[in-house]
This record gives sequence, C-alpha cells and structure tokens, in this order.
Amino acid sequence: MEFQNLQKYNSGKTQCMLCPRECILANGQSGFCYVKKNEDGKIVLLTYGYNTGLAIDPIEKKPLYHFLPGSKTLSFGTLGCNMGCKFCQNWHMSKSKSDIKKSAKYEPTQIAQIAKANNCESVSLTYNDPVIFFEYAINTAKECRKLGIKTVAVTAGYINDEPRREFFKWMDATNIDLKGFSEEFYRKNCDAHLEPVLKTIEYVKTGTDCHLEITTLLIEGENDSDQELKAQCEWIAKTLGSDVPLHFSAFYPCYEFMHKSPTTVETLQRAYNIAKEYGLKYVYLGNIQNASTSTTYCHNCHNPIIERQSIHFLKMNLTDLRSKGANCKFCGVECAGVFE
Repeated sequence: MEFQNLQKYNSGKTQCMLCPRECILANGQSGFCYVKKNEDGKIVLLTYGYNTGLAIDPIEKKPLYHFLPGSKTLSFGTLGCNMGCKFCQNWHMSKSKSDIKKSAKYEPTQIAQIAKANNCESVSLTYNDPVIFFEYAINTAKECRKLGIKTVAVTAGYINDEPRREFFKWMDATNIDLKGFSEEFYRKNCDAHLEPVLKTIEYVKTGTDCHLEITTLLIEGENDSDQELKAQCEWIAKTLGSDVPLHFSAFYPCYEFMHKSPTTVETLQRAYNIAKEYGLKYVYLGNIQNASTSTTYCHNCHNPIIERQSIHFLKMNLTDLRSKGANCKFCGVECAGVFE
C-alpha cells in the first residue's frame, strides 16, 4: 500500500488519513505531527531517511520481556509525534520542530545492514512514534526481513484502521503505550482519544502474528486510581487474555509535568497487585531497580524462568524454545512469548 492512498481531498485541501486526527491541510501546511506536509496536493513525509541516531540496546529496554530475551536491538527514531502528551519523556524529539535535515541520514537498507553487522536480532522503531514515519518504518521493516532481522514498534497505537493493517503486517513485535484507561485522561493530558488505541491493541492481538506487550506510565492523581486500574486489567484479561505482558512504569517529572511527583514504589506495587488479582500472568514494574518485579515467574510453579535486574537479562530457565512459547524448566508448563 502506498501512503498516497491514505489521503482524501477536501475543498481544495488534502486530508491526511493516517491517524485519527485526519488533519486537513492547505498546500504547504504541515499536520499536528509537524512531519506530514501537503506538497502540491500530496501528503509527504519530511523525515524520510533522517533520524536522530542509532543505538544498540538490550531488547528489554523497549520494554519487551517476552520477545527474544537477552538479545540486542538497533534503536532509532525521527522527530515529531501525533500525540500531545504533557508528560512526554522524549519531548526533545517528539516536540521538536528543528530542521530534520541536520540529523543523521540512514536509508532503510543501511539500517538493516548495520543491525546485521552488529549481531542485532531486531531493529526497534522508537524514541518518537513510528506511526508518523509510516513509510520509513515499513520500508525499513521490509529490508530487515530480507536479512532475517525482526522489527519492533514502540508506539502509542494512535492510527486509523486501514494504515493500521498495513503497518502491523510488517512488525514482528510491539510495545503499545496504553497511557491510561479513561477518555478524560487522554483528552486532558494527551490531546487524543482512548478508543483508537484500544482498537489498535485489540487488532494486534487478534488480527496479527505480531507479539504484543503493553506499558502504562503511572502518574499519581492522573491515571492510578483503583477504579481505573481495575477497569484496565479487566479489559486486558477479557479482551486480550491473561498471557499479554503488562508493564507499569514509574513516572519522573518532565516536560509540562514538572510539578508532578515521581511515582512511588507503593503506587506501582498497588497496580501490580491489582493486575495479579485479575489473573494477568506476566506483570512488571519499570523505571525502578527491583529484580523481583522485573523477573518472569512461572504461573504454575512460581519459579523464576527469566531472571532480570531491571532491564538487564541474567538467565533463562526455559526449555524447548519456540517462535510461539517455551516451557518452564521446573514443571514443563508453557510460557507465552517469542523465544526462538
């Protein structure tokens, strides 16, 4: 699918149909994301081929805990975002309007080759949301697939139905940032809506082979009430199943939320306990140094089967590693994930 199919014409202007904002742009005008622009009636991506640099990370940093544990991933992002989060932790990239052409330039083939040369089993589209660099992201994934390298999308999932299908067709794994579980939170703090994100999460789980994990950044007084956490965990259990890994991450003051307090360990632990009460098998706490809440335990015998210290992989007690699951070394019960 060419991105040019994802646009409409409206009273002499061009409407971008990539995400739920559906910006209507006059010639020369850029959308909310800053990087989609109407040039003579066509929506073009200003950041294609440019990124903010390459870095080799542990896959656990994305965070992905059930996708090729202990492997290396080549990370990159561009500029701009289609969300308006007041608490953005990468705001210097996602909110930047600087000249992208001053950034490093890497074509999709180069990125795949660099990943291969550095023994990275995957390339991660991260730092800012890959949805907005749709064409660059998909072409990179295609080149990676030619070399046997997986592609990971770290995204807020704010994308329309048709491009959603094309985007996730090329992704092997994704961590979707479920920023809260109320429409009020999304409208007030993200300038967005909850429902499109839920549709993306459900589609990835039920309509693709893409491995799915979810992260929620907990901000006290904003999205951490028992009511909201219970509703979120119930929805995950009923809609997606109990095998989807859920990461609760600690917030630290940044961007427009400098007045907010860091998330306490007590708040994170309360969220963890609620998720467990709703039967979720794989729940983790992020942005804190705690081996017990970053380790994977067998849901049957409760022995540690993937040991981590924060994002640092230590050891794995799994056998019969497969592209869809593995078995606990102690009792033989299956652990969900991609391990081959």
